[in-house]
Amino acid sequence: MSQTKQLKNQGVITNIDWLSILLYLALVVFGWMNIYSASLPLETTSIFDLTQIYGKQLLFVGLCIPLIIVILSLDAKVYENYATIYYIIGVLLLMGLFIFGKTIKGQTNWYQFGGISLQPSEFAKIGTALLLAKYVSELQNPFETFKEQLIAMGILLLPVFFIMMQPDTGSAMIFVVFFLVLYREGFPSWYLWTGFLAALLFILALVVNPVILIIAILIGCIVHFITNKNIRRNPVIYGALALAMSVFVFSVDYVFDNVLEPHHKDRINVLFGENVDMQREGYNLNQSMIAIGSGGLTGKGFLEGTQTKGGFVPEQHTDYIFTTVGEEWGFIGAVSVVLTFVILILRIAFLAERQKNTFTRIYGYGVAAILFMHFAVNIAMIIGIFPTIGVPLPFFSYGGSSLISFTLMLFIFLKLDANKVNEW
Repeated sequence: MSQTKQLKNQGVITNIDWLSILLYLALVVFGWMNIYSASLPLETTSIFDLTQIYGKQLLFVGLCIPLIIVILSLDAKVYENYATIYYIIGVLLLMGLFIFGKTIKGQTNWYQFGGISLQPSEFAKIGTALLLAKYVSELQNPFETFKEQLIAMGILLLPVFFIMMQPDTGSAMIFVVFFLVLYREGFPSWYLWTGFLAALLFILALVVNPVILIIAILIGCIVHFITNKNIRRNPVIYGALALAMSVFVFSVDYVFDNVLEPHHKDRINVLFGENVDMQREGYNLNQSMIAIGSGGLTGKGFLEGTQTKGGFVPEQHTDYIFTTVGEEWGFIGAVSVVLTFVILILRIAFLAERQKNTFTRIYGYGVAAILFMHFAVNIAMIIGIFPTIGVPLPFFSYGGSSLISFTLMLFIFLKLDANKVNEW
């Protein structure tokens, strides 16, 4: 090993953010403990038993170690210089699903290699974050032209298009959070507000009479037109806006009844408590709430959860893993997990903000945004304030694709952050 390479490796060890690593280790270890509890059979076997879910997850954890070493050993410029290649590989893997993918429960979003499965949408997030960071960092004055805005949206929406064709609404929705990163770098805010308004109107149209909602929209436009004197007021623009929102509101019922899949409609109905059969579409959420609520303040104890041991919560080792935390570790354990996630996400955002390298800063915000979206949606899904859409809890939910992709994503950023001293 050359002296230069030795100095670089020593620099990584010295400059890497050990707080983020400790938080990562805490989440991975505690996550595995809860997977172990949620998947432990009646007859206890070795923790290394690869026929069991917890044994496979332990294998995935072990695979992360050499991957971390490789990530930290590579030159930091590798991630920026080859960002386009990583992105193209991710998109090609998504496209390949329609030829070589395995269909499970109506979704073609997995490659199957013997007993090993790979979900490329998890890795496409890394390629998208890298390429967006590379593209925006190379712009002199980001997003001054519509062409620049269009290219950025194209980078973001291309993988979303192929993921929606699988169809995998949950994974596709995660990519939307990249708009927050683009907004941070100067992307026009009206894109963000238009999306937020569309989502809000969609929800309101499901629970409020459309006629009443349209009247409220018209009144709102009139009041805004009269009171807002700081902008150029054009009645034609206000009329077109009111008409567009009214048409959108009236189209919601049609989309809900004729476009959404039955399971999507069931999940939305569960969210709003309408026409819910607790033994069918409402069963998962009901059992989830029972499990979390039964934990009380301090929980029933590790391996002592009756809901967990009874297998009452479906998919408990994956999307519903947080219910095990609530039942066996109680309110204190659940809050501890939430705080650990919050601290990690805020730490990544803090590290990103202090970067002098634009590429590293944008990528860091991308990592923080993706982790936040997964964390927030999964917890909201578990406690019944968001529809069940199959979004895993980072470092906690069972799955090699999820664990490895989040590990790669995080440690690429930590490598870039540790390299900042050499850049200064």
